[in-house]
Amino acid sequence: MGLVRTALRLSNPARPDLDEIDAVALVDTGALHLCIPKHVAIQLGLTTPMEQREVRTADGGRDLVDYVLPIRVSLLGRTCGTGALVMGDEVLLGAIPMEDMDLIVTPAAQTVARNPESPNIAVSVAKGLPLDPAS
Repeated sequence: MGLVRTALRLSNPARPDLDEIDAVALVDTGALHLCIPKHVAIQLGLTTPMEQREVRTADGGRDLVDYVLPIRVSLLGRTCGTGALVMGDEVLLGAIPMEDMDLIVTPAAQTVARNPESPNIAVSVAKGLPLDPAS
């Protein structure tokens, strides 16, 4: 499978006076969070981090990066609210916002799609499933 990218829209719900941003994001189901470059954080008015977080990168390195919020992510008619790590040179869409919007990666088409089991509305799991189906 090659790299998957998707078009999405980012906004700051706490700052409706600021324009939304259209971006193309690298989709990485091995990453957890949304990651945004510093210039996107500035455009969204997210200049004061909530905290710093240590991140482990693919090359085994560890870095301290800013964690900012709130960010609204919208794509394919679905929306989620999340925080973001400020790092890198492109937007990266990780597993947590993907799960929140009930989206999947379709490897053959190299696209992001709505979960076919819930095409009309995002479905969330609000409780763990029992380990033993008989229980």
